[in-house]
Amino acid sequence: MTCVIIDDNPIARATLAQLATMVNDLVISAECSNAIEAYNFLLEQKVDLLLLDIEMPEMSGLELIRNLQDKKPVVIFTTCKNDYAVQAFELNVADYLVKPVPPNRFIQAIDRARSMLQTREHGIQAMTDEFIFIRDSTTIRKLKLDDILFAEAMGDYVKIHMRQRHYLIHVKFKTAAERLPATNFIRVHRSFIVALDKIDCLQDGGLVIEGRFVPIADTYRRNFINRINVI
Repeated sequence: MTCVIIDDNPIARATLAQLATMVNDLVISAECSNAIEAYNFLLEQKVDLLLLDIEMPEMSGLELIRNLQDKKPVVIFTTCKNDYAVQAFELNVADYLVKPVPPNRFIQAIDRARSMLQTREHGIQAMTDEFIFIRDSTTIRKLKLDDILFAEAMGDYVKIHMRQRHYLIHVKFKTAAERLPATNFIRVHRSFIVALDKIDCLQDGGLVIEGRFVPIADTYRRNFINRINVI
């Protein structure tokens, strides 16, 4: 697995290079001191993985990933802050490491990157199509889409209902709706989006999921009935 280390701090680059020696199949192809240098290198050379800092002069790590064309390398962000975690995971990265990086977390991140590469090579649907990331207080938490029952708008928040618990996240309902794939979820009310395969039955102007009642608004009813294919 070929890798490029991109960080404007020489000590950070040296530390990552040292951590990389723990992984037998990880080969450092280059070390770059800024994102522009890395961009030009990646135009000429194909690599599997980027160990990428975020806050760099002229071009950030986030901007670098957005500027790369198709067939981007797998990315592990390495940064001093957790402020960019949501933006990072929106770019389908393998992991997000906060410096100083513990050796066990580095190895775990490399394992995730390796799995993503194998997924790409075998033409399997990307892992991020199977889960979403949410900000739960100060933690960025991964939720499997299959575990989500429905989402409920609550003012400036969205409540994600699951079988055993729920999460309240500070995000616009429209944004949450866009992140839940239409193949699995459907909007049934201005305040509710439900998982189609979790619906138990319809009754009295609504539906029931795991014993919980969710209303269906008239404006969404026709589309909903068409989707569930009632006979």
